[in-house]
Amino acid sequence: MPPDKPRYRTYAHPAGGWGAAGATARALMQQSALTKGSRALLSMNQPGGFKCPSCAFPDPCKRQTLEFCEQGAKALAFEATKQRVTRAFFAQHSVTALRAQTDHWLEMQGRLTEPMRYDAATDHYVPISWDDAFALIGRHLRGLDTPHQAEFYTSGRTPNEVAFLWSVMVREFGTNNFPDCSNMCHEPTSRGLPPSIGIGKGTCRMEDFDSTEAIFIFGQNTGSNSPRMMTNLTEARRRGIPIIAINPMPERAMEQYTGPQDLVQMATFRHDVIASEFVRVRAGGDLALIKGMMKAIFERASAGEDALDQAFIDQHTVGIDAVRADISAQDWAEIVAHSGVTEDQIRRITDVYVRSNATMACFGMGLTQHQRGSQLLQQLCNLLFLRGNIGKPGAGIVPVRGHSNVQGDRTCGINDRPTPELLDAYQRVFGFDAPREDGHNVQKAVEAMYAGQARVFIGMGGNFARAVPDTDRTYAAMGKLDLTVGINTKLNRGHLIHGREALILPVIARSEVIRTAKGPQTLTIEDMIAKVTASRGVLEPPSDDCMAEVEIVCRIAMAALSETRTTWAAFAADYDLIRDKIAEVFSDIYVGFNDRLKAPEGFYLDVPPRRREFHTDSGKANFLVLDGLHADDPVDDPGMLRLLTVRSQDQFNTTIYSDNDRYRGVWGNRMVLFMNPEDRSARGLRNEQVIGLETIYDDGFTRRVTGLTVLDYPLTKGCVAGYYPELNSLIPNGYHDGISGTLAGKSIPVRVVP
Repeated sequence: MPPDKPRYRTYAHPAGGWGAAGATARALMQQSALTKGSRALLSMNQPGGFKCPSCAFPDPCKRQTLEFCEQGAKALAFEATKQRVTRAFFAQHSVTALRAQTDHWLEMQGRLTEPMRYDAATDHYVPISWDDAFALIGRHLRGLDTPHQAEFYTSGRTPNEVAFLWSVMVREFGTNNFPDCSNMCHEPTSRGLPPSIGIGKGTCRMEDFDSTEAIFIFGQNTGSNSPRMMTNLTEARRRGIPIIAINPMPERAMEQYTGPQDLVQMATFRHDVIASEFVRVRAGGDLALIKGMMKAIFERASAGEDALDQAFIDQHTVGIDAVRADISAQDWAEIVAHSGVTEDQIRRITDVYVRSNATMACFGMGLTQHQRGSQLLQQLCNLLFLRGNIGKPGAGIVPVRGHSNVQGDRTCGINDRPTPELLDAYQRVFGFDAPREDGHNVQKAVEAMYAGQARVFIGMGGNFARAVPDTDRTYAAMGKLDLTVGINTKLNRGHLIHGREALILPVIARSEVIRTAKGPQTLTIEDMIAKVTASRGVLEPPSDDCMAEVEIVCRIAMAALSETRTTWAAFAADYDLIRDKIAEVFSDIYVGFNDRLKAPEGFYLDVPPRRREFHTDSGKANFLVLDGLHADDPVDDPGMLRLLTVRSQDQFNTTIYSDNDRYRGVWGNRMVLFMNPEDRSARGLRNEQVIGLETIYDDGFTRRVTGLTVLDYPLTKGCVAGYYPELNSLIPNGYHDGISGTLAGKSIPVRVVP
């Protein structure tokens, strides 16, 4: 447990190692799940078992006996907990009282066990039968003036079968309102990459880590957010492969890392240095850095060096002349000023890139969460095109997805802007008129709620109210709704920020057995390299009153769609039938779905750029121009700092496992602000002084967070960092990427206030 008084000290040990092993054991014991959880861990990410409910990192080419990381083990421990949230709990705690508790406290209460309905007269949740819950949902949905008054949210942990039925039900209902968790993270990947390479997915597979000659990691805290990737990075470094880490905020795992499953290294207390070079870029400075690298490459080519893959460029791309002209117009002094990186270092890492015959470019939300995040990714593609680093072994672009099936949800139809071809397929297979209007993403959904244009919100997993930006306005917006429905395994703040009527519906978790009249059922997950694998739970659900998500979707559909011809009852009983329909709708990639799923290791979906086939408007990879050097709008304020919202080491998305951040040396406090000591001194602040932050954004609303403890940290000057979701209230809903709608949470203009 965290100490009574917060403590701050430098973490002197390697990431991973005994710290990770101890944290895993403590999490299992804390949740009274040591025996059950330990058995389940043997089945996680193994053939015949279930997929980790944490991140989307793929399984290795050669599996280990224990194929999980600290984050995955914690996710399972908190899912397999013996703690229960029962009707007695809700009778004891009013909603008003629960709102006063922390996110960590809510998480610690355990698994939901039966459907509950909010009773406004008593301010308590009270039991409701499943039949009555579905009747209530159906009555609200059928009573809307237009289907567009409903918002249907999807969490990235939702399996393919559930996401697909969700997409069918919502479109048969008559709307494309699909606010999705990807709208907060990798939507720029889905929207920005297709114009460049023809698909919104990465182009690498696991075996590419074995043949790559260089790895560049942009804006990704691998050790905390995707710890299983550290195994690949460690193996690469031991082969002498350069790894360039680019981030405003240095992270412990890139400096020192011990593999918890490396028994020799653990026994000898040794570690690996992962990053061969660390590049401390400014927040939003990645665009200038990438353009600086391209400028150095063009200069070397002009001097007669073989710095370009001219054969790839001539045969597979269009548009390089416009990009060359844009890059030539950039001044080195401006590049250095905007990136925060010296010209010498830019040229040095460019030399690493040019000498490599196969480079992987990995990126996280440090690139996507900017006002020009989608276009920033297109510039990264430009950089890869120059050296032909698409469609050959050991090379490609690697979006490091942060949730286990967020990519699969998009593949299976969760899309607020579907193509006409996709809608035609729904009509052909299911026989209803699919709505043609674009729907709402998260940003538009919140605005619709705030304006009173939305009346019903149903969340398929997740913690919407806590995950989205502009916290105060979002809470107010959700309070205007007629009905909110949370479909979850655990209690979270989203259940406490509710409409006039509200339901909590408890579900069977991915680690648990799903039984129907047809027997045990299998779900599927698509990882970040487009590999689809089966997931079969091994634990018993916490209550007989928990329901599988597939059945919940089918029951909502039957309650809301009075004239449906879709065979919802059959789908609820037999998941093979769902996969047959997925194969009909997505016939280009999912043909023979059930037969292909019999392979123990799963199967890959088609990614045409891997064979240098680009389904773009030109039929080739497109060099695309982004003017200037700004990834975000400039702000004219001498006191401005750029705020990065980040995860702690002991959280996964909005799930807070504790108030500690081991790798950054923070114990017992999440209300902290990491700051460069020079920036702190320039503002007359002391280390560990308590201050506030205010957003610099002119839309008539004041956004301020107080009670933040300043901590010295080696960030790039001009940048500060703090935890989300606590600092989400500083992100205006209108401060987002113009193409994808994704919040610009990695470069928020703020000033220090008392």
